[in-house]
Amino acid sequence: MLDGYYRELLNFLTRATGSRQRAEDVAQDAYLKVLNLQAPGGEAGGAAVRSPRALLYAAARNLLIDRHRREQARPQQDIADIELAAPAHCEPERRLAARQQLALLERTIAGLPPRCRQAFVLFKLEGLSQADIAREMGISRNMVEKHIINGMLACKRALEQEEGR
Repeated sequence: MLDGYYRELLNFLTRATGSRQRAEDVAQDAYLKVLNLQAPGGEAGGAAVRSPRALLYAAARNLLIDRHRREQARPQQDIADIELAAPAHCEPERRLAARQQLALLERTIAGLPPRCRQAFVLFKLEGLSQADIAREMGISRNMVEKHIINGMLACKRALEQEEGR
């Protein structure tokens, strides 16, 4: 019933998002939403839909709106803008050491490969789930996990090397 609309929907979403990969993600989510709605036990209880094309486009538009709202709600923060908020009672030497450690971590993160850095920052600094990162970056959850692990290992190695000096 929905098979004939995929290419048309994909073209519409590619124009709307400016990205073929994002368009494919939204199209897949829209199909899932419509199929779940039509399934027995779904919101429509398996009832026939009068205009599956209209329902599919409405679902896709709603998903685009949701994605846009999520992106607007998540503040974009540059790693260089992060400042250490040390308690006022810390002595200057400890605050200096903490700032140096933060600078080391910033350099380490900045030195990660771009895709690894993106996944690591989205996970550790912006708090996105691995599934959300995978969707946003257009990669598998397994690859997201590998990027995050590589980022954490790089930070750990940098801190251990600094301690050894």
